[in-house]
Amino acid sequence: MKKILVLFLVVIATQLTFAQTEKLQWLDLQLSNYEYPFPVATLDLEIQNQKLEMAYMDVQPENYNGKNVLLFHGKNFNGAYWKTTIEALTKEGYRVIVPDQIGFGKSSKPQHFHYTFQQLAQNTKTLLDSLNVSKTSVLGHSMGGMLATRFTLMYPEATDKFILENPIGLEDWKLKVPYKPITWWYANELKKSYEGIKKYQLVNYYDNQWKPEYDQWVNLLAGWTLNSNYKTIAWNNALTYDMIFTQPVVYEFKNISAPTLLIIGTRDRTALGKPLVSEEVRKTMGLYSQLGKTTQKAIPNAKLVEIENVGHLPHIEKFDSFIKPLLAFLK
Repeated sequence: MKKILVLFLVVIATQLTFAQTEKLQWLDLQLSNYEYPFPVATLDLEIQNQKLEMAYMDVQPENYNGKNVLLFHGKNFNGAYWKTTIEALTKEGYRVIVPDQIGFGKSSKPQHFHYTFQQLAQNTKTLLDSLNVSKTSVLGHSMGGMLATRFTLMYPEATDKFILENPIGLEDWKLKVPYKPITWWYANELKKSYEGIKKYQLVNYYDNQWKPEYDQWVNLLAGWTLNSNYKTIAWNNALTYDMIFTQPVVYEFKNISAPTLLIIGTRDRTALGKPLVSEEVRKTMGLYSQLGKTTQKAIPNAKLVEIENVGHLPHIEKFDSFIKPLLAFLK
C-alpha cells in the first residue's frame, strides 16, 4: 500500500511539473518580451572592445528626500525581483537605481567577456555618473553582495551606507572545493531544465517550503532554456561562476569604511561547489547562522540583524522582517 501511495504521489508530481513546463514562456536573450515592474532604460557601454547595453530602472519618488539607494541583484535573478523593495523605498522618499549587470536580465549577453567584480563595479559607477548620482547607499543580495562589497571598496567616497542581504562570498570556497574549469560550469548550465532549477531553489533557498509566488523566478531562468541561443546565456553563466569562485572579497571586509548593516536569514545554506566535496566537508559550508556573526566582526562599524527560519531570500520570503531594519538603518 505504501509503495502504491508513493508511486501515486510521484505520478502527480510529474504531471504537475509537466503542466508547469508546458506553460513556460520562451524568453529572448535580453528579456524584451518580459515586463519589469518599472520602466527600463539602457546605458550604452564601450568596454573590452565591444559595444554593450546595460539595462536599469531608475525609480524616482514624488517626495524625494535627497538620498539614493543602489540595488545589486543576485546571480540567479535580475532587477525585477526588487519590486516590493523599490516600492517601500520610494514610498519613504528614496530614489532607487536598479541595474541589470552585463550578462544578466535585460542587459547584453556578450559572446566573449572577461568578468571581474571590478569591471562590473566600474560599469555601475559609469551608470551613476551618467545619472548625476554622486553618493548612494549600496545594497547587495547573494552574488550582488560580493559586487556591492567590491563597489564599496573601490568607491568609498560614493558610498553612503552599505547593506548586505544574505550575500555569498562570506567564506572562501577555494579552501575546500577543488577548482573546475569554465567548460565544466558551461556543461552544467547546458543541462538546466525547469525541474532542475526549481529543485535547486526549493532545497537551497526555501528549505522545501514552496509558495506559488516563487514560480516566477524559476520561470524566468527556465524560459531562457527554450531559446535557441541558450548556449550564449549558459556561457555567460559559466563565466560568472568562475568569477565568483576565483575572486573572493572576504579578506577585504576589514577595509570597508561605510556604516554597514548585515541582514541574514539564518536558515540559508548557500555555498558554491557543495556537490564537489564530501558530505563531511559539505556540512561545514554555507552556515549563515555563523557566517553573519563572523562577518559582523570583520567589518568595522557593522550591525547584524538575523532573521530566524528564513533562507537565502529574506526580501522575498519574509519581506516585513527584511524591510523594517533596512528602513531604520537608512534613516
